[in-house]
Amino acid sequence: MPYHGPPELTLTGALTRWTLDPWVLALVLVLGGGYLAATRRVRREGQAWPVARPIWFLGLGLGPLVLATMSWIGVYQSVLFYARAAQTVLLVLVVPLFLALGRPITLVIATFPGPGKRVEAAIRSRLAKVLTFPAITTFALVIVPFVMYFSPWYTTAFHSTAVRELTYLVLMTPGFAFFWTLLRVDPVPKAYSYAVSMWITAAEVIGDAVLGLAIIADSALIGGAWYHALARPWGPNLRTDQVIGGGVLWVLGDVVGLPFLAAQLIQLMREDESEAAKIDAELDARETIEAVTESVAGEVDGTPGEATAASDGLWWETDPRFSRRPGG
Repeated sequence: MPYHGPPELTLTGALTRWTLDPWVLALVLVLGGGYLAATRRVRREGQAWPVARPIWFLGLGLGPLVLATMSWIGVYQSVLFYARAAQTVLLVLVVPLFLALGRPITLVIATFPGPGKRVEAAIRSRLAKVLTFPAITTFALVIVPFVMYFSPWYTTAFHSTAVRELTYLVLMTPGFAFFWTLLRVDPVPKAYSYAVSMWITAAEVIGDAVLGLAIIADSALIGGAWYHALARPWGPNLRTDQVIGGGVLWVLGDVVGLPFLAAQLIQLMREDESEAAKIDAELDARETIEAVTESVAGEVDGTPGEATAASDGLWWETDPRFSRRPGG
């Protein structure tokens, strides 16, 4: 059976070959347009909305979604195993991470106060706390790609547009839940410490490595019947293609975890600074109360002049309770 797929992938082709996915394009336009409109409304109302957040959401969140589905990755996803692997990493890790950093839930709550209260109530519900428990979100993030690669689901997406589009959503959803709950930049059902987040991130990194290694070590060809029937006459052979794809899932998945760790460290430092400022404020307030108390005591037991003098020296040198003692 002759080959009917796209031509051999070259560097020029990787830069210039694109395809149109109308369903993804509609999703990008709806999410991007809605985000920009909400941002303008919030700013008109005088609320601050840093420029970095639209960059996270639009440029580094929706941008990789376009690349994963409509660039050369989308063109060759059904032809090259490693193209599908690159798409998986983008959809599972990159897109959800930066969408979460754009704080869309906070934006919705700020833009629509009435519905926003219902959103907050849903987020604080017991069901949300159970579904977003770190062990559950991490398991979902790791197991969904496993199921896709080691079941008929992998090739079914090549035959059905509906399955393909649903696959995109299914891959992105666990990733968003994972990053949303651990980054804590938006309201979350339960705020777990960033120390817990670090351990969960380590478990996720191990999961990515296990998936990649399992694909590399698998002696059977994943989607072998599809690729044999495709009869691609160029590029790496099927076994090498699968090994490269496993390496992409392993290495690229771990590399993508670095921005997440960086974001967690930044949030951890901000949290420490906030706690330090709160402690300093409490200590200052306590010192002020003690100073006022001592001043009042000095005015009662002595004279106002003595109380004023007390503030100029060491408190125990002029405190009436000590100065009246023998030898004081």
